[in-house]
Amino acid sequence: MSAHWLASVATALRRIVALVAVSALAGLLVAGLALPFAGLTGIAARGVATGIEELPTEINEATLPQRTKILDSTGKTIAYFYEQNRVDVPLQEVAPVMRRALLAIEDSRFYQHGALDIQGTSRALVNNLLGQPTQGGSSITQQLIKQILVAKADTRQEYAAATEQTVARKLQELQFAMAYEQNHGKREILESYLNIAFFGDGAYGISAAARQFFSVRPDQLSLTQAATLAGLVQNPSAYNPTLAPATARERRDTVLRRMAELKEITPKVARRAVAAPLGLRVTETPNGCVNTVAPFFCDYVQAYLLNSEALGKTRTAREEQLLTGGLTIRTTIDLRMQRAADTAVRERVNPTDNAIGGIAMVEPGTGKVRALAQSRPMGRDSKSGETYLNYLVPESLGGAAGFQPGSTFKSFVLATALKQGLPLSTTFDAPQTYVVEEGTVQNCDGSDVERWEVDNSTGTGRFDMYLGTQQSVNTYYAQLEQLTNICPAVTLTRDLGIAVPEQDEVAPFTLGPTDVNPLSMAAAYATFPARGMYCPATPILSVRDRDGRSTEFPASDCERAFRPTVGDAVNDVLRGVQEEGGFGAYNGLDLDQVSAGKTGTTTNNFAVWFMGYTPNLVASSMIAGANDLGSPTSLAGQTVGGRPLLFDEIGGSSLAGPMWKRAMEVVQQWLPDEDFRPVDLSKLGGKAVDVPFLGGQSFAVAAEQLRQLDLVPILALERVPNLYPEGTVATTEPGAGAALVPGQQVTIYLSDGPAPPPPTPDPDGGGGNGGTDGGGPGTGGGGPGIGGGTGNTGGGDDGPIP
Repeated sequence: MSAHWLASVATALRRIVALVAVSALAGLLVAGLALPFAGLTGIAARGVATGIEELPTEINEATLPQRTKILDSTGKTIAYFYEQNRVDVPLQEVAPVMRRALLAIEDSRFYQHGALDIQGTSRALVNNLLGQPTQGGSSITQQLIKQILVAKADTRQEYAAATEQTVARKLQELQFAMAYEQNHGKREILESYLNIAFFGDGAYGISAAARQFFSVRPDQLSLTQAATLAGLVQNPSAYNPTLAPATARERRDTVLRRMAELKEITPKVARRAVAAPLGLRVTETPNGCVNTVAPFFCDYVQAYLLNSEALGKTRTAREEQLLTGGLTIRTTIDLRMQRAADTAVRERVNPTDNAIGGIAMVEPGTGKVRALAQSRPMGRDSKSGETYLNYLVPESLGGAAGFQPGSTFKSFVLATALKQGLPLSTTFDAPQTYVVEEGTVQNCDGSDVERWEVDNSTGTGRFDMYLGTQQSVNTYYAQLEQLTNICPAVTLTRDLGIAVPEQDEVAPFTLGPTDVNPLSMAAAYATFPARGMYCPATPILSVRDRDGRSTEFPASDCERAFRPTVGDAVNDVLRGVQEEGGFGAYNGLDLDQVSAGKTGTTTNNFAVWFMGYTPNLVASSMIAGANDLGSPTSLAGQTVGGRPLLFDEIGGSSLAGPMWKRAMEVVQQWLPDEDFRPVDLSKLGGKAVDVPFLGGQSFAVAAEQLRQLDLVPILALERVPNLYPEGTVATTEPGAGAALVPGQQVTIYLSDGPAPPPPTPDPDGGGGNGGTDGGGPGTGGGGPGIGGGTGNTGGGDDGPIP
């Protein structure tokens, strides 16, 4: 016997078996479904009929998982979140050639049959038995039903039941498909199938597949691209064009030949398409924040959404909504500002430095977060400086513990003082060292705080609010805080969104003992140019569901923290930092438009800050010492940005300030060139009183006068020469007319009497007594010669020393 004869016999036998099998299948299907069991008899027929009749006939459609899209403030996509990479599209947005290719290979008689295509099923069975190229056996509707059942499976048991290879499951799918066809049109069924089908490489639905493999929209698909995608749905793993391009091409060519066979395309077109390469242009759709244009802003958005009950009552429900809800979330980020911030941070701090550089930008009056940039990139490679820890945001939103802000907290004490009515002229003698004695200030439960001795690092002398802030004088602010007391300043700081723990209700509060992050500081400082309106930071502009409907999402809940005039006064004081005489101006931090700011350097140089702003944008700039694990460490001796830091270089204005300037000198071109509101002193209010003139009075009378004005009289130990009688008031410090506030001290200097006259030289001639016409105590001038005449009048009393 020849091999050819044996092969022929085998082929014939397969055809006979196939024919018998197909006949049996067709008979069963016709008898069991088309003819309500009329063809079945006996116990078997009754069993089959009862089984089919007991199956459900309707299926509740699954809400398919769709990817969530994150947009910037202009509508540009910056990130995706998904469990399945899918975005539904209407049928009219799918290229007609894609529809024809799919139907050609999966269900060519789709528009001619109902839920069940007996002819197609029989043909597929024969082809399979004969080893011919496979075509769709189940109808599109049947395949859709199977996909819906899989999509509805929430547990492993449900998934196993939806995919088990049993007669019962097949019959149930048929029943569902028949009911589905009665309630849905063919176009609707085809649209649903194209959106639910899995094409491989994580692409669910035709829109995701077109982008994944060819970087086009589904309405832009060409013939060869459509044939490739149509060939994938039967077995996405086996025909994966990125992993098995040769197999994928063979499958594509099968689709093309089938289209030619059905006269969907001409043989010539088919031959030309078969000769073409696959032409893949893969575009991976990132999932999550890594490798996005703003990874830590993206991370902040994700944490913010998962903390908001707007997306669900529980965190699990919110996670599911974010990953499967098909939301479109427009955020507040301005990518121009983000790039400027990224550049500034990257130029000043390297990822592997023992330091963290960060900038946060917030819009006053809205709380919109415009940019978040940090020096350590997102990722797992710690040796390259990568991290998943967000150093820019609060711990409650997945951030780090934060860093002490140093003297930037002085602005909160300043605002508290102005809020209480203290005038801008509030003046103190600021010595090199000042002691806040125990019992002079209290925390928020009314307890006295411990004694605090503070030193100046920026000079001594007499300062008002302007100069004391411009030069960041510690001993000035220690005394100002004594006037306001600690709790009001702590309370205001908390009202501005900064979580101050109870243990930080201490005398050094003005020097920033609380660990805080750049975003919270930026949002707090934004209250000043917003003229007293505090708006919590928010990254969200709008949220729309998969159907484009707006989802109610809470806006930033702005609240008034203090009067507008207080904000104006703070701005006027802090702009002095950027003007001549201030640390900002000295270090070249001023911009082409008006700006204000405050420096901050912590004890032991663990962190430096510059909080700078214009009327329309606040940017917090921070460089903090941190080892490779993120634990705080001193900046002293570290190499930052490629150069070792000298001790005198570690300062808010000299280190963090230039990073702020580098970002803001770019950003300012997109900001309105506006000025701060001038201070209306008539509306600022205040408790200012003038020191009265007390010369010549007794100490008791003078002290009582001061007490009546709520000023504190202090007797100086030394006396001064003065024409007022000995023991009476000679002068005061501050002097008469100085504007003080209740609680401030006035030092009283008593007179030691007139100074003794200078020695009189021996006269050449007789001297006469001075005349008394002047009415003063002056002595007369001597006349020439013996027995001279009357002398000139003496000088009058010049009054008390000022």
